[in-house]
Amino acid sequence: ALAASALLSLVQPALAQDAPASQPAPEYTLTGNLSLNSDYRFRGISQTWRLPAVQGGLDYSHRSGFYLGSWASNVSGNSYNNGAGLEVDLYGGWRFSPAADWTLDLGVLAYLYPGARMNSAPGVATDRRYDNVELYAGLSRGGFSAKLSYAATDYFGRKATTAGYACFSARPERGGSRGSLYLDLNHNLDLGHGVTLGAHLGHLKVRHYGELSYTDAKLSLSREMLGLNWSAALVGTNADKAFYQAGNAAGQDAKRLGRSGVVLSVAKTF
Repeated sequence: ALAASALLSLVQPALAQDAPASQPAPEYTLTGNLSLNSDYRFRGISQTWRLPAVQGGLDYSHRSGFYLGSWASNVSGNSYNNGAGLEVDLYGGWRFSPAADWTLDLGVLAYLYPGARMNSAPGVATDRRYDNVELYAGLSRGGFSAKLSYAATDYFGRKATTAGYACFSARPERGGSRGSLYLDLNHNLDLGHGVTLGAHLGHLKVRHYGELSYTDAKLSLSREMLGLNWSAALVGTNADKAFYQAGNAAGQDAKRLGRSGVVLSVAKTF
């Protein structure tokens, strides 16, 4: 017994010395994502005339909580006239924990549509852009998250001088829409076997143009399989179709962009 104890005392330090030390958190991480989607819905409204979208992004995160990122998607020229048919988002912010298990996220996000200008009449371009900048504050814990976004510019170009043509149906001039708000509530539930149930409820309040305000909802199922994330979502809104629709240059019937529908997607994170 004494011999065994002596041998163990010699072996244990060697084992402790050989055990790998815990690695410190990396100073920063760089991740990317790419997805194929049957539609691009932004706050429940189709941005691609209810047609497919290819999307991708790149994110930089520092261990201090500071982050920067960019994301892009094709969009429809029927909704964003005279441009490259592209949306580019640039964002940055800071995430930190104000209390145990809670995360607070403060940031700014710019939505850019290269070359896109509003039409005051069919084929008549103006110098008015769709670009939009928002400030946001988000709070999350576990599978729950809530975020409030504040439009620091006129909401996607909607203001007095564009009220007559910024939407499918003309609106009276009532000033700018800076200060519009969007509340975003989400909850994800792990169902096991790699399956996640997601629920979303959002509400947009457009300043000075209450008829453009609406509520949107989404219910989704997603699963990791073959190294990819596969998802199906039922999306719907109560957006007024008089304003949230778009036609095309070929004279086809306008499509209602906020109608209920199923969105399928497959995504890869790397």
